[in-house]
Amino acid sequence: MKAQAKKILIISYYWPPSGGSGVQRWMYFAKYLKKLGWEPIVITVEESQASYPILDSSLLEEVKGIQVIKTKTREPLRWYSHLVSGNSRSGIPQGAVKTKSLFGKIAAYIRGNYFIPDARKGWRPYALKAAQQLIQNEKIDKVITTGPPHSSHWVGLQLKQQFKIRWWVDFRDPWTDIFYNASLYRTARTLANDQAQEKTVLQNADGVITTVGGKLHEQLKAKAPQQNFTALPNGYDADLMHATSGKPPKEVFHIVFTGLLTENQDYKTFLEVLNRFSESYKIRFSLAGNIDPHIIATIKNTSPNIEVQHLGYLSHQKAIALMKQAHLLLNFIFKGAQTQMISGKLLEYMATEVPILSIGNPQSEAGRFLMQGSAAEMIEAHQLKEIERLLERTIKGKGNLKNKFPGIENWSRQALTQRLEGIINEVY
Repeated sequence: MKAQAKKILIISYYWPPSGGSGVQRWMYFAKYLKKLGWEPIVITVEESQASYPILDSSLLEEVKGIQVIKTKTREPLRWYSHLVSGNSRSGIPQGAVKTKSLFGKIAAYIRGNYFIPDARKGWRPYALKAAQQLIQNEKIDKVITTGPPHSSHWVGLQLKQQFKIRWWVDFRDPWTDIFYNASLYRTARTLANDQAQEKTVLQNADGVITTVGGKLHEQLKAKAPQQNFTALPNGYDADLMHATSGKPPKEVFHIVFTGLLTENQDYKTFLEVLNRFSESYKIRFSLAGNIDPHIIATIKNTSPNIEVQHLGYLSHQKAIALMKQAHLLLNFIFKGAQTQMISGKLLEYMATEVPILSIGNPQSEAGRFLMQGSAAEMIEAHQLKEIERLLERTIKGKGNLKNKFPGIENWSRQALTQRLEGIINEVY
C-alpha cells in the first residue's frame, strides 16, 4: 500500500508566472519536496492582480502537478507603477528607491511610512481566508511563509494562533534591516512599529530560515534570543544546468551580467578598467535583466570601444545559456547589503564553471563563498589594480580557464531541499 504524502502549506506571494529570482527559491523547494514524497500546496496571488514586475511563463513547467490556490489582492503598487512609468509593471520598485525627484521623495515617504510592513499587505486577508479553509479541509499541520513581502508572515502568525500547526518563517531578504529602508524617510514611530511586528513574528514562529547566517543571524538573534535560526541558501537547478548548452564566442572576449542593476551598485569603476582593456582587446559586454535604460545608456556612452548589448529580461533557461556563453561572469553587490544575502544567481554562476568577478566586500558572506572557487573573486570597487589583474588572467585564459568549486553538488536545489526536509522533520 502506497504511503500517503505528507502535506505542507507554502504561502508565497511570488509564484510562476512571476519571473525573477525571488520566485525561484520556493518554486524549486516545492518541486523537489514533491519528488521526496511530500504534497506541497501553495497559496499565492492571482497574477492578473499581483504587483509582479516581471513575468516568465516558462517557469510554469517547473511546478506542474503542484496544487496552487490563487487569491485576490488589494494593493497600491500597480497604481504607483502607472503614475511613475505609465505601465502597471515597469515602475514597480526593484532593489532601489528612486529619490532624486520631488515625486520620488514623496513616493518613498508614503511607501516607507504608510505601508507597514510593505505595500503588498493588502494580500494578507485573502491569503489568510484561503489558508484557514485549506487547513480545515486538508488537515495540514505544517506551514511555511516566505518573504518579502514580509506581511505574508502575519498570515502564518494568525494560523499559528488559531490551529495546532508548526510554522516556519523564511526570510529570503532581511525585514527591517534591509538596506533600502534607509532611503524611505521613515519616522521613529514607523520604525518602532515595523520592528515590533518583526519581533512578534520572529518570537512566535517554530523556526526561522534565512539564506545566509553570520551577521544576519546575530541581528535576528538579538530580537528573538530563544529562536532557532537556520541558514538554507539559494541554489542552482542541476537538471537545468546540465540540460542547457552554451559556448563562448572565439572572436571576442565576452563578459556577461545577468539580473538587477541599479545606481546602488558600484559598476562605474569597473567600466573605467574595462575601457582601458578595450584599447587592446575586442570586448563584448552582454547584460540581461530589467535594467534602467539610463544605466544602459551610461554604459554605452562611456564605453565607445566595447560592444554593449542589452538583451532585456530573459527566461531562466535562456539566462543560463547566456552565462555559459561568457568568458567572465560579472556581479555587483548592493551597497549596504554586503552581509544580507547570497543570491541564487551567484550559485548559478558558480555551477557554470565560468570565471567570476564580483564587486563588493571580500569579507562578506558572498565574498567568502566566492573565494572557494578556483577562478572567482570578490573585489572592492576602488581596488582597480586587483580588477585589472583578474581581467588580465581571464583574458589570457580565455576559453581554457575554468572556475572549479569544491562540493558544488551540495548547493544544488535537490540537495538543499533534502536539508529543508530535515528542518521540517526536526522536533523542536
